[in-house]
Amino acid sequence: MIAIHCLNGPNLNLLGQREPGIYGAATLAEIERTLHAQAGRLDIALTFRQTNHEGDLVTWVQEAGAVGAGVLINAAAYTHTSIALRDAIAGAGVTAVEIHLSNVHAREDFRHVSRIAPVCAGVISGFGAHSYVVGLDALAHLLRGRLPSAS
Repeated sequence: MIAIHCLNGPNLNLLGQREPGIYGAATLAEIERTLHAQAGRLDIALTFRQTNHEGDLVTWVQEAGAVGAGVLINAAAYTHTSIALRDAIAGAGVTAVEIHLSNVHAREDFRHVSRIAPVCAGVISGFGAHSYVVGLDALAHLLRGRLPSAS
């Protein structure tokens, strides 16, 4: 069984009430239930976490690397600002997939640049809550050696 840690950044705890026109109506708890169901079908041990603190995300990436887990990450605003998170992904040696609910390239200019994308195997963006399922499937295939790594 492979292990995947799904890590969620700031303000994602507000999903369902925060700008539903952009982020959808699904809550993070609903996304977590859907992802656990998909993980069960794919024989994946899933850890699902959310924090509003950058340092927690860095620590969790390092923990995933220490146990050989893949990382599915929605770093939210830290995507565009966190060199520390970028360095953690690179330094921990994890295979990571970056995900976003909204299409960040159809939004404000500052959201077009990801600090973490260059150290991730791929990016899934713009499919709402389904971005998590697509990302989990892609990461599982990567970890099982069924897809070539983009790096």
